[in-house]
Amino acid sequence: MTHIDEPRLETDLAYRFEYVAKFIGFGPDDVAVIHAAAPLLAPLVPGLVDAVYAKLVQQDATWRHFLPRQHGYEGAVPVTLEQLTLDHPQIAFRKQHLGRYLSALVTRPYDGKMVEYLDVVGKIHTPAAGSKSINVPLVQMNALMGFVADAFTSTILGLNLDRGTEVKALRAFGKLLWVQNDLITRHYAA
Repeated sequence: MTHIDEPRLETDLAYRFEYVAKFIGFGPDDVAVIHAAAPLLAPLVPGLVDAVYAKLVQQDATWRHFLPRQHGYEGAVPVTLEQLTLDHPQIAFRKQHLGRYLSALVTRPYDGKMVEYLDVVGKIHTPAAGSKSINVPLVQMNALMGFVADAFTSTILGLNLDRGTEVKALRAFGKLLWVQNDLITRHYAA
């Protein structure tokens, strides 16, 4: 039996990542599969980004979080949800961020810097980082992650990979997104 320092899971990001990754079986073989999928997935990133935003705009509960000024965005900020269209410059700015995130998932090494990046992805959706006026409820983050997971699954199934590679890719991305979800939800702990 391995001893786990539970308080350290809450204070040491690398320790937490290592624990969760090892627990669910996310390791170097999964990272290799994810990196190998990069040439196939990279051209599909714009479509994935568009699908995410097409989903987000369907609910006021998700879309309202794009009204406040996004950290780093310097253009005009919409005042109402009606002014916040899918082609608004602030949404274009956010789409670029999502595209870079999706590309990072399949290209960057899973080292300490990547773990910090994945952690910041969770943190920026709370007032703890980025814009203090952005506080996306956990239910919305969970819904989004579920949608993203399904989008990855659908995309991988559409690549016409041989069955063995397809299974490995589905499992690797599934594990990765569970790790990401943990690094999101930790910022919502009371």
